[in-house]
Amino acid sequence: MFSFKFKRNRQAFQASLYITLIAFFLEFFFDLLNVSSNNNISILLKFLYFFLLFIVVRFTLDIYIRLYIKNEEQSRSEINILKDQENYRREFLGNISHELKTPLFTIQGYILTLLEGAMKDKKVRQKYIIRAAKGVDRLISIVKDLDLITQFESGIKTVDKSKFNIYELVDNVFELMEFEAEKNNISLQTEKDENNPNYVYADKERIIQVLTNLVVNSIKYGTENGFTKVVVENIDNENLIIKVIDNGEGIEEEHLPRLFERFYRIDKNRSRKKGGSGLGLSIVKHIIEAHNQQIFVKSEIGVGTEFSFTLSKPRF
Repeated sequence: MFSFKFKRNRQAFQASLYITLIAFFLEFFFDLLNVSSNNNISILLKFLYFFLLFIVVRFTLDIYIRLYIKNEEQSRSEINILKDQENYRREFLGNISHELKTPLFTIQGYILTLLEGAMKDKKVRQKYIIRAAKGVDRLISIVKDLDLITQFESGIKTVDKSKFNIYELVDNVFELMEFEAEKNNISLQTEKDENNPNYVYADKERIIQVLTNLVVNSIKYGTENGFTKVVVENIDNENLIIKVIDNGEGIEEEHLPRLFERFYRIDKNRSRKKGGSGLGLSIVKHIIEAHNQQIFVKSEIGVGTEFSFTLSKPRF
């Protein structure tokens, strides 16, 4: 059975309706004028009538077609966004499931082994309890990082800004990372002017977290006898930029746009061997954005990587 539904193309229906109404009123108007006019004038009026009708139809359809195309493009864009969000959600759930599953199964394995008799052996018991505790620590670390990201995304977490010397903060981070750097034969370097301290206006604890995450990553994926360098540069009177540069293995360009996603790993096997929750760079991004600042990354395979972020200077 033939079925005709106006709802399938509301714009076309409206355009047709408006054109019909306009044509009707134009015909009616010119018919009234024809009552008192001669034949020559009647022909001219008819010509003018069709000319005006053509103009009206032409521009009306043009307007509605443009609106229709715009709405179609917007609908397709919204559909693509929803598809991307669905893919991201599916990938995120898969990643978080894997991240939680690994330490959970590890803890379960050690506890079951102890319950099945290994508890009697003092050395085995001590070793397995320590390993299980490490698994618990990893779980706690993942949950804490997820909670922190959630708070930033929901706007609950705010930044407590104050004035401080960025060079002193860099020195503090280097002191914390000194042992790790020596273990990996990485030289920690900084470029600074001792006589010209650079002050910033930011949340000190959060910026320590940012720098620590970036320096840890730099050391973790650095090369033997390589370096990790922090450079502070002035942008203008209101902002400066902090760069964390290394000569490590580098990152393929295809991975750069996704580096700050939660649980995104370039090489999953390699990354998990290096440790970490997979949330460090995501937290860094959220902290910098909470300061209304920007973070950048550029890298080249075999040359190194540079992470940089902006901070505002104090206005007092």
